[in-house]
Amino acid sequence: MASSVVFRCCLIVITNLFMAFDFAHAQPTRAFFVFGDSLADNGNNHLLFTTLRADFPPYGIDYPTHKPTGRFSNGLNIPDIISEQLGLEQTLPYLSPLLLGEKLLVGANFASAGVGILNDTGIQFDDEIASDVNQTLIILFNIPSVSQEADP
Repeated sequence: MASSVVFRCCLIVITNLFMAFDFAHAQPTRAFFVFGDSLADNGNNHLLFTTLRADFPPYGIDYPTHKPTGRFSNGLNIPDIISEQLGLEQTLPYLSPLLLGEKLLVGANFASAGVGILNDTGIQFDDEIASDVNQTLIILFNIPSVSQEADP
């Protein structure tokens, strides 16, 4: 019985050492892509023709700029916090005119308030969200060419 406990403890220690070694050599995170609803939306609805918007007070009151950003929260949302923890800059909305070139390597936020997994869920968007799948593919296919330009 005692040898079984010692064996398990040794196994746990060895496993943790291997995990620590793996994490020490892990590549840093380079890009962060966000898909979701209002909990992750960082301003996409601000750039869409919809009534589901968060670009007016009191939204943004706790955001660093204290101004509405299109986030459906008072401040940073979960993807913003994850970006900070990974040491990345915040992802831009996929519709942002600033999401070009090297900014594609940071990632993009495709979250939009009011969307769901069914086409009928986001009916207030008419056909905009369906065409967003095409936009997603365009961005993802452009990343390799931008990445090759960035890495000499």
